Amino acid sequence: MANVTPLGDKIIIKRDEAETKTASGIYLPDSAADKPQQATVIAVGEGSVNEKTGKRVAPQVKKGDKIIISKWGGTEVKIDADELLIVSEDDILAVVG
Repeated sequence: MANVTPLGDKIIIKRDEAETKTASGIYLPDSAADKPQQATVIAVGEGSVNEKTGKRVAPQVKKGDKIIISKWGGTEVKIDADELLIVSEDDILAVVG
């Protein structure tokens, strides 16, 4: 993957693969599968700037973290052959593990 650095509180993530089979064994076509809400952090910006103090606030996630994101957040981008998502830190709901 190309060397890409997000700005400010932006975070580049890669969604986990969508489930292609239900728990009962039914295979789902691509059009029926929901986009996964779990992802892996690929790159992290420097963090946001606190409006009151003017100091930079470090992000709460780091490269390699497994996260859960909001269903409709972020901007989809294609870098080289990778389909990635750029989200703000506010779009991240939790860190897994």
